[in-house]
Amino acid sequence: MPKSFRQLANEAAPLLIPGAHDALTARIIKQTGFDAFMIGGFQIVGARYGAPDIGLLGLGEISAGVRDILAVTDLPCLVDVDTGYGDVKNAVYTLNHYERLGAQAIFIEDQVAPKRCGHLAGKKIVPTEEMEAKLRACAGERINPDTFIIARTDAIATDGLDEALQRGERYMKSGADALFIEAPTSVEDMQRICAELPVPHLANMIEGGVTPLMTPDDLGEIGYAIASYGITTLMLAARTIRDTLVDIKSGEMKLANTGLSFSEYLDIVDMPRWSDVEDRYGE
Repeated sequence: MPKSFRQLANEAAPLLIPGAHDALTARIIKQTGFDAFMIGGFQIVGARYGAPDIGLLGLGEISAGVRDILAVTDLPCLVDVDTGYGDVKNAVYTLNHYERLGAQAIFIEDQVAPKRCGHLAGKKIVPTEEMEAKLRACAGERINPDTFIIARTDAIATDGLDEALQRGERYMKSGADALFIEAPTSVEDMQRICAELPVPHLANMIEGGVTPLMTPDDLGEIGYAIASYGITTLMLAARTIRDTLVDIKSGEMKLANTGLSFSEYLDIVDMPRWSDVEDRYGE
């Protein structure tokens, strides 16, 4: 049997998870040999709705994108559930909703709603007790006891690293399986996080963000259990689309025939399977 997200997170050093902003990317992630992946709100609201990650969209809109992605792959997936979209009952509803869609792991954060990307300014966080209550509720009410719950704190940006560490310790005692201490600004802070709280940690690698961009091996050396490269494919895809359109508009067509071949694309979207079904059962 394939390993669960929980097993992979506990065994890998670290577990490498790229991000999928759509179903096509999820297919390519599996075909290139990754063991797991993640779906973030930043990616969904950007790729599906063309909006920034500042709390403009809710569970209904974001979960529609998550549903489409999870429908095409059986890889273990970590899903961003933002703040849980409300109080303890909303957080449990959100968790259970994603469990039914096939998510094996979630991370929930302690920002005040409407939340924003962890690498943007202007964040606010809720009282520690409010987040602790959500974590206890999610841990106690998950459908699958194996569902992996990661607690994210944005306290570094609002109150400093000491507060983030204190919150992290309390969040683990409240039922979290791992910590996501967002937006450390130096390697030294990342080392301190892993050393002072010897529990599973997620490192969030964001191009252009405030955290040093490091390789998976380097993150493993520091002590991170999970290395997330959530927006890398989205940023490169967006740049390629823009460059291609500029090339077409210019009339130079320098990028023509530099993408995937037609047959390569058909393999990604599983055309051979559907051709076989058609041949065997069609009239």
